[in-house]
Amino acid sequence: MNFKNKLPYVISIILFVIASLLYFNPVLSGKQIKQSDITQFKGMSKEIVDYRAATGEEPYWLGNAFSGMPAYQVSAYYPNDFVRYLDKCLRFLPRPADYLFLYFLGFFFLLTALKVEWKLAILGSLSFGFSTYLIIIFGAGHNAKAHAIGYMPFVLAGVLYVFQRKYLLGFIVTAIAMALEVYTNHPQMTYYLGFCLLILGIVQLIEAYKNKLLPEFGKQVALLLVAMFIGLAINAPRLMAMKEYADYSTRGKSELTINPDGSKKEISSGLDKAYITQYSYGIWETFNLFIPRFTGGGTVEKLDEDSEFYQVLEAKAGRSVARENSSQVLSYWGTQPIVEAPAYIGAIVFFLFFLGVFLVKGSLKHWLVAATIFSIVLSWGKNFSVITNLFIDYIPLYNKFRAVSSIQVIAELCIPLLGIIALRDLFSSKITTEEKEEAIKKAFYVTGGIALFFAFFGTSFFAFEGIRDNQYEQLPELIEALISDRKSMLFNDSLRSFILVFITAALLWFLNKNKLKQIPVVFALVALILFDLVTVDLKYVNKEDFEISRKVLKPFTASSADIQILKDKTHYRVANYTTDPMQDGRTSYFHNSIGGYHAAKMKRYNELFDYQIAKTPMNMEVLNMLNAKYFIVGDDEVQQNPEVNGNAWFVEKLHLVSSADEEILMLSKIDTKTEAIYKKEATDKSFNFSSKRDSTATIQLDKYGVNELVYESESSKNQFAVFSEIFYKEGWVSFIDGKEVPHYRVNYVLRGMEIPLGKHTITFRFEPKVIQQGKIISIFSYVLLFLIPIGWFYFEKKKVNNQESLKKQKE
Repeated sequence: MNFKNKLPYVISIILFVIASLLYFNPVLSGKQIKQSDITQFKGMSKEIVDYRAATGEEPYWLGNAFSGMPAYQVSAYYPNDFVRYLDKCLRFLPRPADYLFLYFLGFFFLLTALKVEWKLAILGSLSFGFSTYLIIIFGAGHNAKAHAIGYMPFVLAGVLYVFQRKYLLGFIVTAIAMALEVYTNHPQMTYYLGFCLLILGIVQLIEAYKNKLLPEFGKQVALLLVAMFIGLAINAPRLMAMKEYADYSTRGKSELTINPDGSKKEISSGLDKAYITQYSYGIWETFNLFIPRFTGGGTVEKLDEDSEFYQVLEAKAGRSVARENSSQVLSYWGTQPIVEAPAYIGAIVFFLFFLGVFLVKGSLKHWLVAATIFSIVLSWGKNFSVITNLFIDYIPLYNKFRAVSSIQVIAELCIPLLGIIALRDLFSSKITTEEKEEAIKKAFYVTGGIALFFAFFGTSFFAFEGIRDNQYEQLPELIEALISDRKSMLFNDSLRSFILVFITAALLWFLNKNKLKQIPVVFALVALILFDLVTVDLKYVNKEDFEISRKVLKPFTASSADIQILKDKTHYRVANYTTDPMQDGRTSYFHNSIGGYHAAKMKRYNELFDYQIAKTPMNMEVLNMLNAKYFIVGDDEVQQNPEVNGNAWFVEKLHLVSSADEEILMLSKIDTKTEAIYKKEATDKSFNFSSKRDSTATIQLDKYGVNELVYESESSKNQFAVFSEIFYKEGWVSFIDGKEVPHYRVNYVLRGMEIPLGKHTITFRFEPKVIQQGKIISIFSYVLLFLIPIGWFYFEKKKVNNQESLKKQKE
């Protein structure tokens, strides 16, 4: 190995490490970033983490949130998850510097696969990694999303290697990269990557047809499908568990035909359209990819003392009030409910993208332009409903994901990629000086023209009114001042983008005229792009987002109310009404909560909450059957529920219903202590319960475990017991005195079981078969990943030896 040839790659990796640590420099002093979603996750996963630490095993179930749910999409380690160790090797830096490094490394790898010279590859990696959207997701705590985005370039590199006829290398890279991509456990990002790959495949198919290479294209696709299948199958336990749970989650099909208010429900096999498109990028808002504060920046921005808002507030209420209220001003005037920051890709990067549009030839450009347009149009969601509804209604799995605006990650990847390829071709001698000059001019006319248009005419083009402006309605002058500030943001940032485009175009113009050398231009572009992107990034994610590790690792402190409740050592649940229970991970940190924080709740439980608990007045019988013993109504105020049903109880009467509608509505009509509702499922064994309740019968929880519950019962007659535990047939197995027996779903979400007379031990264990089945598939896939390249290498070597032998024989 020639170390001199590898030195540029070593330098690149060192630079990426330095850039990652410099941006997130508080990690060098042991601090960690505060992330709202991760804080909630720590509450949700507390019971799992404690169980894992105590036993060294995985529970695959949690009981501290939503009255119980599978842990597959919260925190789960799977058997044979060897790819996790490779991931750890690649992400060796402290978080979130590790993800930023992964952005850089992945994009660098992709550019080298496209034969881009290493200095340009560094430039491209910095352009991609510091794209504002990819930075701001750290502040929100979208780590899995960042993780998945980081591995996208590796997958694309493997696919491109195959289309370059580097079959063995392409196969290995594709299989391993796909395994890593799926391991990140963000199916939405992986799904969107699939669209990018599909568009690439269509473009390659057209090229193959034109060049009469369809048979070869077919073999390439077959090879890629095998590699991707292996990458997927390596994650079989994770994917199979995810697929199993998806059918029971809010992503699955509801059996209900009515809404909570009694109106007819739109039948869907996935999420509600309004929920899917709640976060839809505005069509005009798209320009903030090029002009950062086109729609006012993030939902809230800090305005300085020169702003109209500050000056009006100071005149009305004084300097101290103005300073306090100018740090969190509702500057955003787009249509999304909330945005952390603009998804700014960069004025210079956009200029280079259009340079690529006019300069680069061939299928690569067609793919990147098509994928960019595709992602931007779909990100408009409800603002371009013709296309969006078509995808929701007819494209498989599209209706399983919300926040359609996030499909812009494809554009975040493709725009800098084409921009760097444009520079590669601009630096090449294969294209004439005249062609380069023409491309530079056209790119400048388009991007510079857009920036100047909005600088001079944008302020009279829009109303600049935000959806939350009514919060300032008590002082109308503030709204007018805020509108004036929004206009200033658009003007200033449009002018900023124009200046950056002008400087970049001038540099490339003089380079093309041989007035400047290539290396100084590259360094200048690095400096300009870093200035352009990092100055915007730092407004939204900076050192103020970091805290000492102790506070991040243990983000919650028990309140007086928590301490009061924790004195009770029995098994019960808590309802926290100081916040929205269904958006609350904090309570789960200390207690078994009826609520929680998760994007894919169990569908039936979510419906139970909407139809029976969230309504006015709430149905206390439902809270009683969920064993909600305590209600938190203030930091130091707790109410105990004297009517709680407990962990298990015997009922006198079962109401047989024929539909989910009847099942959920009847909960408003029954006494859950003596009655239960049962809707027979096709897989249930028939049973007829007619015995009267034995007044002397007892049933109690003897042992509580995350994945095992033991009860003791005694009765003189056959009884029917209801358990305040969530029914999930894919894993929970029930036993009476060690003998497996069936249990049933009752009261829409709970477990019920026939208990024979006498003394008995009833046990529930969570033993998901899907994990064991996936384990076998996973280990077999690792074997294939190991043997196929070895076999391939052996046969290729044998083929070369045979050819050499034939050549010698002829001589």
